[in-house]
Amino acid sequence: MSKPSTAEPTPAPARPAGRPSVEELRAAVHPEGLLDRRSGEHWAGRIYMRSISLRITRLLVNVRRVTPNGLTYLMMLTGVLAGAALVVPGLAGAVLGALLIQVYLLLDCVDGEVARWRRQTSVTGVYLDRVGHYLAEAALLTGAGLRAADLFHRDGSAAHWEWAFVGTVAALGAILIKAETDLVDVARIRSGLPAVQDAASVPRSSGVARARRAAAALKFHRLVGGVEASLVVLAAGIADAVHGDLLLTRVAVGVLAAIALVQTLLHLASIVLSSRLR
Repeated sequence: MSKPSTAEPTPAPARPAGRPSVEELRAAVHPEGLLDRRSGEHWAGRIYMRSISLRITRLLVNVRRVTPNGLTYLMMLTGVLAGAALVVPGLAGAVLGALLIQVYLLLDCVDGEVARWRRQTSVTGVYLDRVGHYLAEAALLTGAGLRAADLFHRDGSAAHWEWAFVGTVAALGAILIKAETDLVDVARIRSGLPAVQDAASVPRSSGVARARRAAAALKFHRLVGGVEASLVVLAAGIADAVHGDLLLTRVAVGVLAAIALVQTLLHLASIVLSSRLR
Protein backbone atom coordinates (compact mmCIF):
# COMPACT_ATOMS: atom_id res chain seq x y z
CA MET A 1 0.00 0.00 0.00
CA SER A 2 1.42 3.40 -0.94
CA LYS A 3 2.05 5.96 1.74
CA PRO A 4 -0.47 8.82 1.85
CA SER A 5 0.93 12.05 0.52
CA THR A 6 1.70 14.79 3.03
CA ALA A 7 2.50 17.45 0.43
CA GLU A 8 0.80 20.84 0.55
CA PRO A 9 -2.21 21.24 -1.78
CA THR A 10 -1.23 22.43 -5.24
CA PRO A 11 -2.11 26.13 -5.52
CA ALA A 12 -4.43 27.19 -8.30
CA PRO A 13 -2.55 28.36 -11.39
CA ALA A 14 -2.12 32.10 -11.76
CA ARG A 15 -4.46 33.95 -14.08
CA PRO A 16 -2.85 35.14 -17.33
CA ALA A 17 -1.52 38.68 -17.25
CA GLY A 18 -3.45 41.36 -19.07
CA ARG A 19 -7.09 41.52 -20.01
CA PRO A 20 -8.58 38.04 -20.55
CA SER A 21 -10.50 37.13 -23.66
CA VAL A 22 -14.22 36.48 -23.50
CA GLU A 23 -13.52 32.78 -24.08
CA GLU A 24 -11.03 32.63 -21.18
CA LEU A 25 -13.52 34.37 -18.93
CA ARG A 26 -16.37 32.09 -19.92
CA ALA A 27 -14.32 28.99 -19.16
CA ALA A 28 -13.33 30.32 -15.72
CA VAL A 29 -16.43 32.14 -14.46
CA HIS A 30 -19.24 30.10 -16.02
CA PRO A 31 -18.61 26.70 -14.47
CA GLU A 32 -20.27 23.70 -16.06
CA GLY A 33 -23.97 23.62 -15.29
CA LEU A 34 -24.20 27.29 -14.26
CA LEU A 35 -26.71 28.20 -16.95
CA ASP A 36 -28.67 24.98 -16.48
CA ARG A 37 -29.35 25.26 -12.75
CA ARG A 38 -33.01 24.55 -12.04
CA SER A 39 -33.57 27.54 -9.78
CA GLY A 40 -30.27 29.36 -9.55
CA GLU A 41 -30.05 31.07 -12.95
CA HIS A 42 -32.61 33.55 -14.20
CA TRP A 43 -34.04 32.98 -17.68
CA ALA A 44 -32.84 36.42 -18.76
CA GLY A 45 -29.31 35.43 -17.76
CA ARG A 46 -29.45 32.33 -19.92
CA ILE A 47 -30.97 34.11 -22.91
CA TYR A 48 -28.94 37.34 -23.10
CA MET A 49 -27.55 38.83 -19.89
CA ARG A 50 -24.66 36.41 -19.36
CA SER A 51 -23.37 37.24 -22.84
CA ILE A 52 -23.47 40.95 -22.02
CA SER A 53 -22.04 40.54 -18.52
CA LEU A 54 -18.96 38.69 -19.77
CA ARG A 55 -17.97 41.73 -21.80
CA ILE A 56 -18.47 44.08 -18.86
CA THR A 57 -16.59 41.71 -16.55
CA ARG A 58 -13.71 41.62 -19.03
CA LEU A 59 -13.33 45.38 -18.62
CA LEU A 60 -13.44 45.25 -14.82
CA VAL A 61 -11.45 42.19 -13.71
CA ASN A 62 -8.13 44.07 -13.67
CA VAL A 63 -9.50 47.29 -12.15
CA ARG A 64 -8.45 46.77 -8.52
CA ARG A 65 -10.60 49.59 -7.20
CA VAL A 66 -13.63 47.59 -8.34
CA THR A 67 -14.35 44.79 -5.87
CA PRO A 68 -16.96 42.02 -6.09
CA ASN A 69 -18.69 43.20 -2.90
CA GLY A 70 -18.60 46.78 -4.15
CA LEU A 71 -20.43 45.65 -7.29
CA THR A 72 -22.96 43.84 -5.10
CA TYR A 73 -23.60 47.00 -3.09
CA LEU A 74 -24.12 48.85 -6.38
CA MET A 75 -26.53 46.12 -7.46
CA MET A 76 -28.51 46.58 -4.25
CA LEU A 77 -28.68 50.35 -4.75
CA THR A 78 -29.78 49.97 -8.38
CA GLY A 79 -32.57 47.60 -7.38
CA VAL A 80 -33.90 50.03 -4.77
CA LEU A 81 -33.69 52.92 -7.26
CA ALA A 82 -35.72 50.87 -9.75
CA GLY A 83 -38.56 50.77 -7.23
CA ALA A 84 -38.22 54.49 -6.51
CA ALA A 85 -38.28 55.26 -10.25
CA LEU A 86 -41.79 53.83 -10.57
CA VAL A 87 -43.10 56.77 -8.54
CA VAL A 88 -42.16 59.09 -11.42
CA PRO A 89 -45.47 59.94 -13.14
CA GLY A 90 -46.33 58.74 -16.60
CA LEU A 91 -44.68 56.25 -18.90
CA ALA A 92 -41.21 57.63 -18.08
CA GLY A 93 -41.32 56.10 -14.59
CA ALA A 94 -42.27 52.65 -15.86
CA VAL A 95 -39.55 52.76 -18.53
CA LEU A 96 -36.91 53.96 -16.05
CA GLY A 97 -37.86 51.26 -13.55
CA ALA A 98 -37.59 48.51 -16.17
CA LEU A 99 -34.21 49.82 -17.39
CA LEU A 100 -32.80 50.01 -13.86
CA ILE A 101 -33.90 46.44 -13.19
CA GLN A 102 -31.92 45.37 -16.26
CA VAL A 103 -28.85 47.16 -14.85
CA TYR A 104 -29.52 45.44 -11.52
CA LEU A 105 -29.59 42.06 -13.27
CA LEU A 106 -26.37 42.89 -15.13
CA LEU A 107 -24.59 43.78 -11.89
CA ASP A 108 -25.97 40.60 -10.31
CA CYS A 109 -24.12 38.65 -13.01
CA VAL A 110 -20.94 40.74 -13.04
CA ASP A 111 -20.23 40.69 -9.29
CA GLY A 112 -20.07 36.90 -9.20
CA GLU A 113 -18.05 36.69 -12.41
CA VAL A 114 -15.44 39.13 -11.10
CA ALA A 115 -15.29 37.20 -7.82
CA ARG A 116 -14.79 33.86 -9.56
CA TRP A 117 -12.11 35.21 -11.91
CA ARG A 118 -10.16 36.75 -9.03
CA ARG A 119 -10.90 33.78 -6.75
CA GLN A 120 -12.45 36.14 -4.22
CA THR A 121 -15.75 34.35 -3.62
CA SER A 122 -16.88 34.63 0.01
CA VAL A 123 -19.72 33.93 2.39
CA THR A 124 -20.12 37.70 2.75
CA GLY A 125 -20.62 38.02 -0.98
CA VAL A 126 -23.27 35.32 -1.04
CA TYR A 127 -25.06 36.93 1.90
CA LEU A 128 -25.02 40.42 0.33
CA ASP A 129 -26.27 38.97 -2.95
CA ARG A 130 -29.28 37.43 -1.21
CA VAL A 131 -30.02 40.66 0.69
CA GLY A 132 -29.83 42.52 -2.62
CA HIS A 133 -32.48 40.26 -4.13
CA TYR A 134 -34.76 40.78 -1.15
CA LEU A 135 -34.37 44.57 -1.31
CA ALA A 136 -34.80 44.90 -5.07
CA GLU A 137 -37.99 42.85 -5.33
CA ALA A 138 -39.53 44.47 -2.26
CA ALA A 139 -38.64 47.96 -3.51
CA LEU A 140 -40.01 47.29 -6.99
CA LEU A 141 -43.37 45.96 -5.81
CA THR A 142 -43.71 48.68 -3.19
CA GLY A 143 -42.87 51.25 -5.87
CA ALA A 144 -45.54 49.75 -8.13
CA GLY A 145 -48.08 50.18 -5.32
CA LEU A 146 -47.06 53.80 -4.84
CA ARG A 147 -47.35 54.34 -8.58
CA ALA A 148 -50.88 52.93 -8.52
CA ALA A 149 -51.69 55.18 -5.55
CA ASP A 150 -51.22 58.23 -7.82
CA LEU A 151 -49.12 60.26 -5.41
CA PHE A 152 -49.04 63.19 -7.85
CA HIS A 153 -52.85 63.23 -8.20
CA ARG A 154 -52.88 62.44 -11.89
CA ASP A 155 -56.64 61.86 -11.78
CA GLY A 156 -57.27 65.08 -9.87
CA SER A 157 -58.25 63.41 -6.59
CA ALA A 158 -56.36 62.60 -3.41
CA ALA A 159 -53.80 59.81 -3.41
CA HIS A 160 -55.33 56.34 -3.29
CA TRP A 161 -53.26 54.92 -0.44
CA GLU A 162 -55.08 51.60 -0.56
CA TRP A 163 -53.00 50.75 -3.65
CA ALA A 164 -49.82 51.51 -1.77
CA PHE A 165 -50.97 48.94 0.79
CA VAL A 166 -51.68 46.38 -1.96
CA GLY A 167 -48.19 46.93 -3.37
CA THR A 168 -46.69 46.47 0.08
CA VAL A 169 -48.61 43.18 0.44
CA ALA A 170 -47.11 42.05 -2.87
CA ALA A 171 -43.63 43.02 -1.65
CA LEU A 172 -44.13 41.14 1.62
CA GLY A 173 -45.24 38.05 -0.26
CA ALA A 174 -42.19 38.18 -2.55
CA ILE A 175 -39.88 38.44 0.47
CA LEU A 176 -41.62 35.57 2.27
CA ILE A 177 -41.29 33.29 -0.76
CA LYS A 178 -37.53 33.86 -0.79
CA ALA A 179 -37.32 33.52 2.99
CA GLU A 180 -39.17 30.20 2.89
CA THR A 181 -36.55 28.86 0.49
CA ASP A 182 -33.54 30.24 2.37
CA LEU A 183 -34.82 29.07 5.75
CA VAL A 184 -34.79 25.44 4.59
CA ASP A 185 -30.99 25.43 4.70
CA VAL A 186 -31.01 27.41 7.97
CA ALA A 187 -33.26 24.77 9.58
CA ARG A 188 -31.19 21.89 8.19
CA ILE A 189 -27.82 23.32 9.22
CA ARG A 190 -29.07 24.12 12.72
CA SER A 191 -30.22 20.50 12.94
CA GLY A 192 -26.81 19.22 11.87
CA LEU A 193 -27.92 18.26 8.35
CA PRO A 194 -26.23 19.20 5.05
CA ALA A 195 -27.71 21.75 2.68
CA VAL A 196 -30.71 20.54 0.73
CA GLN A 197 -30.36 18.86 -2.67
CA ASP A 198 -32.67 19.54 -5.62
CA ALA A 199 -34.01 15.99 -5.54
CA ALA A 200 -35.45 16.61 -2.08
CA SER A 201 -37.77 19.32 -3.41
CA VAL A 202 -40.16 16.77 -4.92
CA PRO A 203 -43.28 16.65 -2.69
CA ARG A 204 -44.07 13.33 -1.02
CA SER A 205 -47.78 13.77 -1.77
CA SER A 206 -48.74 12.92 -5.36
CA GLY A 207 -51.48 15.55 -5.32
CA VAL A 208 -49.10 18.29 -4.23
CA ALA A 209 -46.56 17.06 -6.79
CA ARG A 210 -49.15 17.43 -9.57
CA ALA A 211 -50.08 20.92 -8.38
CA ARG A 212 -46.41 21.85 -8.27
CA ARG A 213 -45.87 20.62 -11.84
CA ALA A 214 -48.91 22.59 -13.02
CA ALA A 215 -47.64 25.76 -11.33
CA ALA A 216 -44.19 25.21 -12.82
CA ALA A 217 -45.69 24.82 -16.28
CA LEU A 218 -47.76 28.01 -15.99
CA LYS A 219 -44.85 29.89 -14.37
CA PHE A 220 -47.24 32.49 -12.96
CA HIS A 221 -45.18 32.61 -9.76
CA ARG A 222 -42.31 34.22 -11.65
CA LEU A 223 -44.34 37.39 -12.19
CA VAL A 224 -43.46 38.65 -8.70
CA GLY A 225 -39.73 38.47 -9.53
CA GLY A 226 -37.94 41.75 -10.15
CA VAL A 227 -37.42 41.43 -13.92
CA GLU A 228 -40.87 40.02 -14.61
CA ALA A 229 -42.69 42.49 -12.34
CA SER A 230 -40.88 45.42 -13.98
CA LEU A 231 -42.05 44.21 -17.41
CA VAL A 232 -45.62 43.80 -16.15
CA VAL A 233 -45.58 47.36 -14.77
CA LEU A 234 -44.04 48.62 -18.03
CA ALA A 235 -46.76 46.94 -20.11
CA ALA A 236 -49.43 48.39 -17.83
CA GLY A 237 -47.76 51.81 -18.06
CA ILE A 238 -47.87 51.70 -21.85
CA ALA A 239 -51.56 50.78 -21.77
CA ASP A 240 -52.28 53.54 -19.24
CA ALA A 241 -50.46 56.08 -21.41
CA VAL A 242 -52.88 55.21 -24.21
CA HIS A 243 -55.99 55.33 -22.02
CA GLY A 244 -54.90 58.29 -19.91
CA ASP A 245 -55.47 56.71 -16.49
CA LEU A 246 -53.93 54.21 -14.04
CA LEU A 247 -56.45 51.42 -14.43
CA LEU A 248 -54.09 48.83 -15.89
CA THR A 249 -51.36 49.66 -13.38
CA ARG A 250 -53.83 49.08 -10.55
CA VAL A 251 -55.01 45.81 -12.09
CA ALA A 252 -51.37 44.74 -12.42
CA VAL A 253 -50.57 45.57 -8.80
CA GLY A 254 -53.66 43.69 -7.62
CA VAL A 255 -52.75 40.63 -9.69
CA LEU A 256 -49.15 40.67 -8.45
CA ALA A 257 -50.33 40.90 -4.84
CA ALA A 258 -52.73 37.99 -5.34
CA ILE A 259 -50.00 35.88 -6.96
CA ALA A 260 -47.57 36.70 -4.15
CA LEU A 261 -50.06 35.69 -1.46
CA VAL A 262 -51.10 32.46 -3.16
CA GLN A 263 -47.52 31.53 -3.98
CA THR A 264 -46.44 32.18 -0.38
CA LEU A 265 -48.94 29.59 0.87
CA LEU A 266 -48.31 27.08 -1.92
CA HIS A 267 -44.55 27.35 -1.58
CA LEU A 268 -44.75 26.82 2.17
CA ALA A 269 -46.93 23.73 1.68
CA SER A 270 -44.56 22.43 -1.00
CA ILE A 271 -41.60 22.70 1.34
CA VAL A 272 -43.31 21.14 4.35
CA LEU A 273 -44.67 18.25 2.27
CA SER A 274 -41.36 17.56 0.51
CA SER A 275 -38.24 15.86 1.83
CA ARG A 276 -36.34 19.12 2.20
CA LEU A 277 -36.88 19.20 5.97
CA ARG A 278 -36.01 15.52 6.45
